[in-house]
Parts: sequence; C-alpha cells; structure tokens
Amino acid sequence: MVPNQPNRRQVLRSATAVVALPLLESLGFRRFARAATVAAPPKRLVFLGFGWGVTDESWYPSQSTPGADYELPSGLAPLARHKADFSIVQGLRNKFSVEGHAGSTWWLTGANPYAQPGQSYCNTISADQVAAAEFGNATRFASLQLNHSEAGDRSGHGPGLSLAWDASGKPIGGENGPLAAFHRMFSQDTTPLEQRQKLIAQKRSVLDTVLENARSVKRGLGQNDVEKLDEYFESVRNIETRLSKEEKWMDRPRPDAPFGAPNSSLSGKDEIKMMYDLLVAAFQTDSTRVITYRQPVATLLTSIGNDVAPHDMSHYHSTRGEKLVCSQQRDQAQSTLLAGLLDKLKETKEADGSRLFDHVALAYGSNIRTGHDLTNCPTIITGGGAGVKLGENIVVKKDTPLCNAWLTMLQGLGVPADRHGDSTGVLPELLG
Repeated sequence: MVPNQPNRRQVLRSATAVVALPLLESLGFRRFARAATVAAPPKRLVFLGFGWGVTDESWYPSQSTPGADYELPSGLAPLARHKADFSIVQGLRNKFSVEGHAGSTWWLTGANPYAQPGQSYCNTISADQVAAAEFGNATRFASLQLNHSEAGDRSGHGPGLSLAWDASGKPIGGENGPLAAFHRMFSQDTTPLEQRQKLIAQKRSVLDTVLENARSVKRGLGQNDVEKLDEYFESVRNIETRLSKEEKWMDRPRPDAPFGAPNSSLSGKDEIKMMYDLLVAAFQTDSTRVITYRQPVATLLTSIGNDVAPHDMSHYHSTRGEKLVCSQQRDQAQSTLLAGLLDKLKETKEADGSRLFDHVALAYGSNIRTGHDLTNCPTIITGGGAGVKLGENIVVKKDTPLCNAWLTMLQGLGVPADRHGDSTGVLPELLG
C-alpha cells in the first residue's frame, strides 16, 4: 500500500460518528461500482384517447408516401422534433363500432355492441386491463384511469366511466381531473392502520353475507337470471380483489409527491398538461405501470380561445369556415401537448440511466376519424417499450382491425395475449 494512503478501516476509526461512506475510487471501490447491477426498468403502457376525431385533410400524412420519408402534415407539425420517434398507422378501424359520438367506448376493446342477443349494448375487456392483469401485482395500483374534469360528455367519448373496461365488459371508474388524480397517487391516509384493518374486515364480512344470500337465491332461477347473478358474483369478486390489493399496501406509505397539489380550477390545455405531468410522476414512483387518460376536447377549445361547439367542430365538412379553423386549431393544440409529454418522457431518467421513453409503449388516438366517419381511426404509436417500428407513416390494408395494433403492443411488452377483441393477428408492418 502507498504510504499515508487512507484505507476504509482508518477512515472509520478517525470518524466521530458512525456513518456510511460513499463508494470512493481511492479506497478501491471502483471494481465494486462496476460490478453492481441495476434491475432493468419495468415496461409501461399508456393509452391517450380523445373524442370528435381530427381534421381529415391536415392530420393524416399522404398514404402515397409510406415509410420514413413522408411529409409531416400541419396538424402534426408541433411533433416535428419527435418525428423519428413515433409512427402513424393508417387503415385501422373497429368494424363493429357504429356510434359516431363514441370516441372511446369501444376504442380499446374492439367489442361488438350487439354480441349478446336481446341486448342493444355490451362491451368487453379493454387492452389496458389485459396489461394490468399481467403487470398490476407489482405496484400499488394495477392501473390508473385518468379522466377530464368537465361535466357531462361534451368531449365525444360516449358511454363509460373512463377508457377502461373490466373482464366482464363493465366500465371502470377513474380520477376526474388533476387534483383527484394527485390525491389518489400521493395523499397519505391518516386513518390509523389498526382502524383501516378493521374497516377492511368489515367489508369482507359484508361481502361474505351478500354472497351467501345470493347463492341461496340462485337455486330455482331461470337461465337468464342465473347469467345476471353470475355477473353479480363477478362484480363481488372484483371488490374482493381490490380489498386484497388495499390490504397488501396499507402499511406502505405513498411516495412523496414530486410537486405540489394542482389547482382545482385547471381545465382544458392546462389540465391536459398537468395530467401528463402526473402520468410521468406515476411511472417515476412506480405507482402503476398501466395508465389510460380520457382527455377533454370541449374545455380544450375554450382554453385556446375558440367558442365553436365541439360537436359542430367535428362536422366542419358541411360549412367549413370557422368550424374547419377550430378543428385545425384543436389538432395543433393536442399535438403541441403530446410533444411536451414526449419531451418529459425522454428527459426523465431511469435508475440505470436510460430514458423513461425507452420503456413506455404509448398509443394516442380516437375511435372516430372525423364527423361520424369511423374508418381509418387516427392512431399514433410511440415509445420504445414494445419494440415496434417508429418514425414511419405505416399504411395497412383498409379496415384492418384496430385491435391488431393493440395486440402488437401487448405482445411487444411481454403480455401473453394470443388475441384481443376482434384482432386477426399482429401488425407485421409495425414490427421493428
């Protein structure tokens, strides 16, 4: 040893307190630092959905120039700095969708609303929940459903409580607005642990009683009533699952918030921007690995100074004029906000030094093209998480199932799904 060179033992003896030393290369820790391994960052999935479609003439690239050498249309111009990192997929649709005012209801499910005889409406599991069943056990929230804060459905989403639908095709509720989402993720429960445990025990007791009574009622029922009761049992099982999840995490405090609680009055453009910040924060803290966000359109228009009614805007083909201008301004605003989110995903570092962007699979779009047109659903796919081809204008065969794109993303993330909705297979054009 070189004379007078300090070693770890000497440093510790001279200390006046017991402290943990950093890994100092001078003390021979370089080899340990190099040998240390960091766990690979987890995969994440995001769906960002909006209603009322896009401006047909200025949002889609020309289908005559597929590949990477396409001209970015004006509706997507704010995304120019990210052009190499997202792909537009053209030709997709949900063939069973017939509702021109429902931009989200069947967007992630591909379900046939009339699949059940005698019923005029039904749904199936959404793609995010397929992923949540695979990834959800590792995080506090199996998935997070983010919603806009505006009242009613002036944003063209259609029936549902969020973008998410459970295994029984029932709507899953979400957090309406940034403040509710912030409290869901970061606010601590001040109720004493013992009291929370008692509350869960009480809920379990109630569920046990309900199930016992329901099973006794089931005897002697007709087939239709038995099916309805089975749906009821499935709902109870879902509650039991949520209680088990809550019990598992009740003694673990929520992570510290990376910023203060948002203003409750945020709406439109400011609301979307804050929701995107919360999305990134949820992944940074590994609170969840699956997120959907049902975005506002009506308040977005107001926030960018446009007073055209959103439904009227979507029918700009009839009179054009201010409706067309409004639709184009909406596209520009949405693209600008999406570009800001991609900036954040690229700037945010994982524990191993890679970008959060590299481990996220993100889909952005709507079930509606424009007006009541449900063909060629606007679809952008980005992020490195699913290993799909980025930077291209991808044109697939007309009316290819939209669920083929979701299946491609799910499999790319490692979710063992053979099919989803009305899918007929993965999209080979999207595979890198």
